[in-house]
Amino acid sequence: MGMSNLTGLSEFILLGLSSRSEDQRPLFALFLIIYLVTLMGNLLIILAIHSDPRLQNPMYFFLSILSFADICYTTVIVPKMLVNFLSEKKTISYAECLAQMYFFLVFGNIDSYLLAAMAIDHCVAICNPFHYVTVMNRRCCVLLLAFPITFSYLHSLLHVLLVNRLTFCTSNVIHHFFCDVNPVLKLSCSSTFVNEIVAMTEGLASVMAPFVCIIISYLRILIAVLKIPSAAGKHKAFSTCSSHLTVVILFYGSISYVYLQPLSSYTVKDRIATINYTVLTSVLNPFIYSLRNKDMKRGLQKLINKIKSQMGRFSTKTNKICGP
Repeated sequence: MGMSNLTGLSEFILLGLSSRSEDQRPLFALFLIIYLVTLMGNLLIILAIHSDPRLQNPMYFFLSILSFADICYTTVIVPKMLVNFLSEKKTISYAECLAQMYFFLVFGNIDSYLLAAMAIDHCVAICNPFHYVTVMNRRCCVLLLAFPITFSYLHSLLHVLLVNRLTFCTSNVIHHFFCDVNPVLKLSCSSTFVNEIVAMTEGLASVMAPFVCIIISYLRILIAVLKIPSAAGKHKAFSTCSSHLTVVILFYGSISYVYLQPLSSYTVKDRIATINYTVLTSVLNPFIYSLRNKDMKRGLQKLINKIKSQMGRFSTKTNKICGP
């Protein structure tokens, strides 16, 4: 479907993961399950942290915010995917496309900076344990949260405004399952030079800044851990960071593969890689953080027991009311 000029453009067509009709229902079932597990898993993490006084510290505060950001991140993308799997007309309006792009960038950047904040928290806890409470105070936590949120909104607004100034006149078919920046730029018949320059300067800096912060934090942690005399102490320190490090590798590995390449080389393989950091990382986070963390396991078990207890009381009351 061609478009004559910018004013005539009212919608895009999302090609999705597969154009074969027999793949649509299996993909719908798969991503529906993944989305529901993502919602339930991250919601349980949030509830467990806020209901257990032992989890009221900066590390779990950032984890609860990360879980909330992951829910928002997947909600920006997956519901539209699910609709398109069952729809013959896989369209998205121009305004909806820009909105999706904006919030995708917002929550993706918030995720990135939260991972950096959690790395700083681990670094202070291991390298300076006696001053942890005074360093990671409420003011510090608020600043570590306020900066990424503010920056993410401004960063995303810049990129969306730059996309909005482009002209689309050859095709409106996006070779992706959502409105990512690169696939949309490939449709432009006007120059994308400014967009690409901004992406490779400001965009790269926004991704690399938290990554460099994570690298520096882990280098300091490594130096501190190597100074611990006992093997048990070293193991405990490394196990504290293992969950976070796993998520960092999953998240930044796929982002680097997709975005650290020229616009012209963007292919179908990048669509598959994008699933890793937009969908799979969010669904795996609750499992990674709960299965490798004794305090988190205890908090989740306490929450589940509390829910069971309340359901039991509700059932008993219902039986009394409805009984003979």
